Amino acid sequence: MPVREEFSSRWGLVLATLGMAVGTGNIWRFPRIVASNGGGSFLVAWVVFLFLWSVPLIILEFAVGKRARKGTVGAFAEIAGPRRAWMGGWVALCATAIMFYYSVVAGWCLRYLFASVRGELAGGDGATFWNSYAGTPAALVTHVLALMMAVAVVWFGVRGIERVAKVLIPLLGLLVVALALRAVTLPGAAAGLEFLFKPDWSALGDARIWLEALTQNAWDTGAGWGLILTYAVYMRTREDVPLNAFLIGFGNNSMSLLAGIMVICTIFAINPAAQSEIVGAGNEGLTFVWMPQLFAQMPAGGFFMVFFFLALSFAALTSLISMIELITRVLIDAGLSRRRAVVWVAAAGFVFGVPSALSLDFLHNQDWVWGVGLMLSGFFFALAARRFGVERLRQEVVLEGADFEVGRWWTFLVSVVVPIEALVLLGWWLWEARGWDPEWLDPFQSANVGTVLVQFAIALTALVLANRWLASRSGRVGKSKGASI
Repeated sequence: MPVREEFSSRWGLVLATLGMAVGTGNIWRFPRIVASNGGGSFLVAWVVFLFLWSVPLIILEFAVGKRARKGTVGAFAEIAGPRRAWMGGWVALCATAIMFYYSVVAGWCLRYLFASVRGELAGGDGATFWNSYAGTPAALVTHVLALMMAVAVVWFGVRGIERVAKVLIPLLGLLVVALALRAVTLPGAAAGLEFLFKPDWSALGDARIWLEALTQNAWDTGAGWGLILTYAVYMRTREDVPLNAFLIGFGNNSMSLLAGIMVICTIFAINPAAQSEIVGAGNEGLTFVWMPQLFAQMPAGGFFMVFFFLALSFAALTSLISMIELITRVLIDAGLSRRRAVVWVAAAGFVFGVPSALSLDFLHNQDWVWGVGLMLSGFFFALAARRFGVERLRQEVVLEGADFEVGRWWTFLVSVVVPIEALVLLGWWLWEARGWDPEWLDPFQSANVGTVLVQFAIALTALVLANRWLASRSGRVGKSKGASI
């Protein structure tokens, strides 16, 4: 029997999982969303959904991974029954599809890091640099570089992931803290702090703020993606699941908050008149066009710009590592050796990442489709838990070895609240998309309803038809131990 891989300590697991959770969404999306949705008012709703979405799902993923000791396909077959292996396949497919273009995004971060070190961005003309790089063969080169860096870590298994996380995540934390401290010491930064932390309580009557806050929790903690489940496969037998979940939830959101302080205070200090234009430029515009301009106007800005893109690169790479490990784990469960699985994942990552590297429209399409798909992933996790028995899962797995007590409130949230939240988010985003494009059902548009429905239909049909094969490859063909079918 091969020796089962596992993390050497709780902190190894927590740091690796934090590396998964803390990604580019924390550093570029969170500041933009909080600035666009009322600052302090948004923070109130955002904290509420940390407890109503992120933490319950993180606990659930830890519990499922700890119980099944398999990747997403095998875990769903074990917990929900073999007839639902396709749900685990959907979770794996979403994370893998995101990995295909996320390596391109990680490559962008590396390219800007190199450029900031070499002084190529000293003039602050981020727009010209971005237009000359994004969507060109140069972006293909950095896509390959980022992919190979992440693959090299996964090649050495969970101990390789743990060693890298123990270095990169503390460094990432120090970099973000240093950047936030620099931002709050700029003249005029106090106005940014007031905007960020002083809520307008009347604004909380706006449903959009709550929906955006729920969305941000869904996209920046990694809850419901299957990534936490994958790392939970390697957790030690007696681990405090609730404590780990709270550490990760609070650690992730602390990084987001520090990133918000860094970006918003810098905007208020350097160019407050252009606040709406900066945050309205989108994730890429904020990060790769406007941030170089802001750093160029800051005392010692070149030095801190290197810090910024180094932090962004660390965040992107640690998240990319977890996505590669997810699909690698699924292939290992199917019978491949780790090294053979990693080679297959690397090859697929390169080939299917090429379109996103060379076309921003294609990347935006995939980001839209599979970002919405994550809402369905969260819904499937809740369904799987209900099939197994949420209270049974709490008693048999969550509370095992736990000093941090989790009561029946968790059972209620996973059974009732989380699935409702997932369906509301899914419906809201599709409803919103109807207004983005007059031809909203045209499946060949970049970001509309039609492209989501068609790609979802193809993927779900293929997965349901392949369900028996998926279950057999994960070793779960007969009656499930986790649920009667």
